[in-house]
Amino acid sequence: MPLSPVLSRYVLPMALKLLYASLRISITSAPLQVSNKGAIIAFWHGKMIAGWLFAKNLGSSKNMAAVVSLSEDGRTLADTLERFGFSLIRGSSSKGGDEVKNAMHNTLQQGNIVVLTPDGPRGPVHQFKYGTLRLASNNHYPIVFAEISYTKSWVLKSWDQFEIPKPFSKTSVKLHLLELPEFNSDKELQHYTKQLSARLSHA
Repeated sequence: MPLSPVLSRYVLPMALKLLYASLRISITSAPLQVSNKGAIIAFWHGKMIAGWLFAKNLGSSKNMAAVVSLSEDGRTLADTLERFGFSLIRGSSSKGGDEVKNAMHNTLQQGNIVVLTPDGPRGPVHQFKYGTLRLASNNHYPIVFAEISYTKSWVLKSWDQFEIPKPFSKTSVKLHLLELPEFNSDKELQHYTKQLSARLSHA
């Protein structure tokens, strides 16, 4: 059930910031410098508790846009992310797909950052969407994938195996720089997507 606007705009952002501040985060690969060209930052849907604020800190010198679905749950997330300082791109691959890709492309062309959950908003779990990878490939946009793991968390029985880290948990973040090849056919793109998703499926 979506939260009321008061909770999603004021209470939830503060609670998430407090929880995130308590996490003992270690970056297990060297911090990545995002160039003047636009970039995509991604993490799995089930890791978004830490993912959104980590992405915001990683790209703090850039304008950042978050891709959020048009669902009621998406409205709750959109309210919260606006309080974190994200601009919003509303829609998904199933609703408003072309508009979303155009908005992403316009944001990235300006040298800004797009943040998204590549298996959202409804899965399949740990499966990249073709559209995101094709956009990155066609325009040579790098993708920074954040592999996030918690030592202690509550795991919900949801499609995305959603995790709520316990306060003060050790949190490991490993950054993967994905520079995509060019795809000559849909078959090549689909094969690459399956391989990449399998490689990062436990990330």
